[in-house]
Amino acid sequence: MAVKAGALRFNTDSNKLELYDGNQWTQIVATSPEAQTGGTRGFAFGCVAPTYNNYYINISSTGDAIDFGNFSSSRYFCSATSDRTRAVVDSGEGGMTTKQYFTMASGGGGTNFGNVRYEASNGHRAAGAVSNGIRAVFAGGDDFVTYSFTDIEYVTIQSTGNAQDFGDLYTATRLTATGNSKTRGIFAGGDSGPAVTNVIQFITTSTLGNSADFGDISVARQGVSGCSNSTRMVMAGGQSPTIVNTIEYITIATLGDALDFGDSTTTKYISAASSSPTRGVWAGGAPGNQNVIDYVQIATTGNAIDFGDLLENTYCNGGTSNGHGGL
Repeated sequence: MAVKAGALRFNTDSNKLELYDGNQWTQIVATSPEAQTGGTRGFAFGCVAPTYNNYYINISSTGDAIDFGNFSSSRYFCSATSDRTRAVVDSGEGGMTTKQYFTMASGGGGTNFGNVRYEASNGHRAAGAVSNGIRAVFAGGDDFVTYSFTDIEYVTIQSTGNAQDFGDLYTATRLTATGNSKTRGIFAGGDSGPAVTNVIQFITTSTLGNSADFGDISVARQGVSGCSNSTRMVMAGGQSPTIVNTIEYITIATLGDALDFGDSTTTKYISAASSSPTRGVWAGGAPGNQNVIDYVQIATTGNAIDFGDLLENTYCNGGTSNGHGGL
């Protein structure tokens, strides 16, 4: 009998629980953010203005961001996702065609991971990024020539190498909100070129294939920023063309339209969104390059609360954490 992706087994030779990802059995690592970094760290990669900086926060606390480490080759508009220990950051804008990775428990710089799949001389920017703790999947974006991609590509996080084909989005998008559980990756809204979209679409992260329809966000917009725990995705802000402070949510395991959650502390779009199992956090944003960080309790509904500030006024879409819903 063929083994289905997502199946579990206990390996009696290694005494470890394993997950079948559609191609192979992979070990489930039983670690926690507390064991790795003393708590869940949220990251903002490739922040714009005046330089391309990276920051982190401790999500369980409040306070200002801390400088993290630099790219080996500068970039921005670079999406990011992660497992418990490693963040993988896309090539973004800046003339790069390679992804980089960072060890999240350190404060060190980036290391080259491999090439983007797209044969784009200027790189791959503004994609959506999701992870199930084994794979990092990058969807949509653009290469400065094709305005919005339908392509989906993936890498195995704990390896290095060039990205591989995953499938296609059924609606092209860039600057889309993302969220993930252990089984699903979600892409909500974004810029479909030439129009913005309200479509929510999802993939099964451990398999290969095209995205499917999930539902709609309330208003078509780009630059909406999303994060999640294992059950609920929250998404904030966006431009449609009016810039909004709306926060909405979905239940990842179901299908359906987004529901009202509350409001952000400011109107903004293109924020770095990260999450722990209990909190969702948004750092910075456009227009005007903001330094505001705010947060919500994911399991409830209500308006966002001030968390602290970034070290500069900036915006970026490269948000991730070592405690998101795909882990």
